[in-house]
Amino acid sequence: MKYLFTSFFLCCFVFASKAQHTLKLTVTSNDHERLAGATVAWKEQNRAVQTDSTGNIVFINIPAGVHTFVITHIGFEEKIITVTFPLTGPDNMDIVLEPATEETADEVIVTATRTSRTISNLPTRTEVISGEELAEKGNMKPGDIRMMLNESTGIQTQQTSATSYSSGIRIQGLDGRYTQILRDGYPLYAGFSSGLSLLQISPLDLKQVEVIKGSASTLYGGGAIAGLVNLVSKTPGEKRELDFMANGTSAKGLDLSAFYSELYGKMGLTVFGSRNSNAPFDPAGIGLTAIPKFERYTINPRLFLYGKKTTADAGVSYVTEDRMGGNMNYIKHGGTGYFEQNNTDRLTAQLGIVHHLNENNTIQLKTSYSRFDRVINIPTYTFDALQQSSFTELTWNRKGLKTDWVIGGNMLTDDLNERQQSTDPLRNYHYNTIGLFIQNTWSLNKQLVIESGLRGDHVNDYGFELLPRVSVMYKVSPAFTTRLGGGLGYKTPTIFTEEAERLQFQHILPIAVNNTNNERSAGGNWDLNYRTHFGELGVSLNNLFFYTKLNRPLVLTDAGNGKMAFDNASGYIDTKGIETNVRFTYADFKLFIGYTYTDANTHFNEKQWLPLTARHRLNNVLMYEVEDKWKIGLEAYYYSRQQLSDGSFGQSYWVTGLMAEKLWEHVSIFINFENFSNTRQTKFDTIYTGSIDNPVFKDIYAPLDGFVVNGGIKIKL
Repeated sequence: MKYLFTSFFLCCFVFASKAQHTLKLTVTSNDHERLAGATVAWKEQNRAVQTDSTGNIVFINIPAGVHTFVITHIGFEEKIITVTFPLTGPDNMDIVLEPATEETADEVIVTATRTSRTISNLPTRTEVISGEELAEKGNMKPGDIRMMLNESTGIQTQQTSATSYSSGIRIQGLDGRYTQILRDGYPLYAGFSSGLSLLQISPLDLKQVEVIKGSASTLYGGGAIAGLVNLVSKTPGEKRELDFMANGTSAKGLDLSAFYSELYGKMGLTVFGSRNSNAPFDPAGIGLTAIPKFERYTINPRLFLYGKKTTADAGVSYVTEDRMGGNMNYIKHGGTGYFEQNNTDRLTAQLGIVHHLNENNTIQLKTSYSRFDRVINIPTYTFDALQQSSFTELTWNRKGLKTDWVIGGNMLTDDLNERQQSTDPLRNYHYNTIGLFIQNTWSLNKQLVIESGLRGDHVNDYGFELLPRVSVMYKVSPAFTTRLGGGLGYKTPTIFTEEAERLQFQHILPIAVNNTNNERSAGGNWDLNYRTHFGELGVSLNNLFFYTKLNRPLVLTDAGNGKMAFDNASGYIDTKGIETNVRFTYADFKLFIGYTYTDANTHFNEKQWLPLTARHRLNNVLMYEVEDKWKIGLEAYYYSRQQLSDGSFGQSYWVTGLMAEKLWEHVSIFINFENFSNTRQTKFDTIYTGSIDNPVFKDIYAPLDGFVVNGGIKIKL
């Protein structure tokens, strides 16, 4: 009997082993280029994985029966295949993807949420700028990403200096310090460097830009109260890529950049380099720069290694810039006059390692170091400091039949060392943040997916923060999807705010650690997304309702003796509103209409309108595109009046633009008429009081550079 039972067990084992099958897919484009990073979703197991650098992917342990696989890639049509196991032929299949139409181009993989899922299967509402849209916005401002973000609904880039052009990003009305900017998941742009970050990031080497609006601190820690922006870099593909861009502007600007990527067997390389410069530009003729004189150089090489189970990438980026704004006569000829000079050197290094324990489990290690040296000079004051930060994170990812898990921990250090330039006390600080987090994505069925997360952070001097988050997605029908989510957030006190940047940090006292606390928030949003067709007319409608409450916000107060200090306010700030996006497609035409209503207020002693927040914004973009031949775009943006920090109101205004690009196989030429209505704050309001040699600047709420034409050439080899 014992031998009979053993034989029966072994037979069952052999039968079960034979019932598990293997499938290998090779994904290519219709011109035979292998597609790295294509997503293959196994519907019956509710799993999605990406092809390797050679376009290959292998599924093992597939049960007998009929299985469905959905293959997607940025810029290509979705393809669905049904395979019956056991196979009657070879277990290797070639999948050819066709170029995407407008309706399928946004089925991209999002990395900011830490799970490899397409937007259509992601409970957390995420917006992605990629493909043609990213290239079009890059034509308008090849030197930085400020315009690319500013033209999205719910996002406003706020200029913090009238003469140096430094800017912050506001999501849903909240100050720029509440938005976290990441590069490939690394927090590299914060603190002292944040005021110039948007001006020092070029879009040419970006694969896509991911935006999560609302509290996202559970994902990456403190600072993401308003949301986060993840800049995703290009990686090597099967085909060598060599791109050049040259752009010139009527404002005397010049942008030169190049990007190279190639695979060498199991090794890959990308290199990005650029030179960006501008002469001092004063379109209003008031004697002050609307665009400062600057010269910037960037170099960013990255090395990729691909093993059987382990992949790694390492990169170094160096940016150096001299920026001088202020009195035009002083900048050109010297002597006396008001000026604002920023000299910066930014060095970052990062290393990422991913090890596949098996088909379902991976371990990932990420570490980075950032060194930002900045000197600000104005006639009567110098702020000279070095910010050094590091980030290390270890995560375990598991993809299951119904659930995905992410468990990990990280440590963030942030040090500021100020060099003594005056009798004012130094603003030095040293923050260590240790965090543990867990995230679960649970697919109850094909219609309902729940994503939940919990993070615990400990910040030296400020204690422990517990941050829960939950998002739910329900597919009412193939055309109609709704998402509901919310969570808690926090922000450690810092002097680096938009208001302090406008003052060049002059006479601002250090943060009093014993008398300040973390800023804390709670927020949520509800998203409705609908798509349909009426014949050849495609229509998509997205509506977002949002609300965020920020308790004990840090505000700048009068400390006496000409000094200012940051203290926690006794009240709170709240922001609520609606974002509505409507897109129409017909033949070669695309029309996008976006409306944002933002009701942001302070509730300290009494309810007041949060300064520099437009209640109403309207985005209108009409595109005509003949594939691989022509692109022509017309834009119009409306900003309602904004309350200023002195209690007065700015004027409402429109900004318009016209862009055209002619494409050939390897070359394209483009021209952009930005703000051809020549809207400038200096046309309908003043930007300073006092004398030009000792100006006191007002809030900047409208463009200062006016009508600017830029154009250039792009070469792809």
